[in-house]
Parts: sequence; structure tokens; C-alpha cells
Amino acid sequence: MERIESLKGKKMSENLLFKTSLNKAMAQCSRREFCVSDIRTKLESWSVVENDTQRIISELIKENFINEERFAKAFVRDKFIYNKWGKIKLASHLKVKMIPGNIIKLALDSIDNELYIKTLNRLITSHKRTVKAKNKYDLKAKLLRYGLSKGFESYLLYDILNEIED
Repeated sequence: MERIESLKGKKMSENLLFKTSLNKAMAQCSRREFCVSDIRTKLESWSVVENDTQRIISELIKENFINEERFAKAFVRDKFIYNKWGKIKLASHLKVKMIPGNIIKLALDSIDNELYIKTLNRLITSHKRTVKAKNKYDLKAKLLRYGLSKGFESYLLYDILNEIED
């Protein structure tokens, strides 16, 4: 009889942990966008077992608290506007978060091409003022490395750097 009571108590405490974790995850997802891998990491840090983690994630997706496409678009928009990241860096960070390739492409396509080129141009022009270089080749090399580190495509950087006056 004691064993049955012990099992019931354990089951109830597991159920309580599940509900508490689900509510906590819902509260966090209602404040900002998360992807599945972010939530999975949070649930693991809260010591939620794998089976419950899957159930919680399924529930969050079903109730539209998590939407990978919505997350990817918000991530791309924010990192492009505020951090001035290029498409290569954006795609790389989304891949790390295990976002499917078709969703990454969709999110990257949401960036206006004209704004993308203008942003890159302003970024390079602004950085050019602070760079100390021995000659024009050194300057272009430093600006190219800077643009690549921000995740912009090399062919766009070459076009912009070739337009820079000597």
C-alpha cells in the first residue's frame, strides 16, 4: 500500500512539474519569440525529462506560442536592422538554432534588397573613416575583412569596394 501511495505521489509531482514548466514556457514565449531549440535548452536547464520536453514543445507549437517561421523572420529583421548583419551570418546563426533551410530562405528573402545594399554601403563608408591603412590596397583589404565578418556576400563587397575613390 505504501508503495502505491509513493508512486501516486511521484506521478502527481511529475505532473505538477510538467504543468509548471509548460506555464513557465508559455509565459516566456508570450514575451518574445523563441525557436524550438531555445525552448528545448530552457526545459533541459529546468531539469524537465525528455518525454515531457517533447509534450511541452508540441503543446507550445499547437497553441502557436512557438512558430519557427515567425521566429526566423523576427530574428533576421532585428539582427539586420540593429546589428547590421549580412545574410551569410544570419543564415549561419539560424542553422545553429536548427531552423529548417526553407524557413531560413523565406526569412532572408524578407529583407528588401535595396535596403540591404544601402545598409552595406553605409556600413563600409562609416567604417572607412576609422580605418588606418598604409595604402589603398590595405584599406580595401581591411574593409573587405570587416564586411565579411559582418556576414555580407563577397561579390557585393567587391562591387562597393571597387567604387571607393582612391
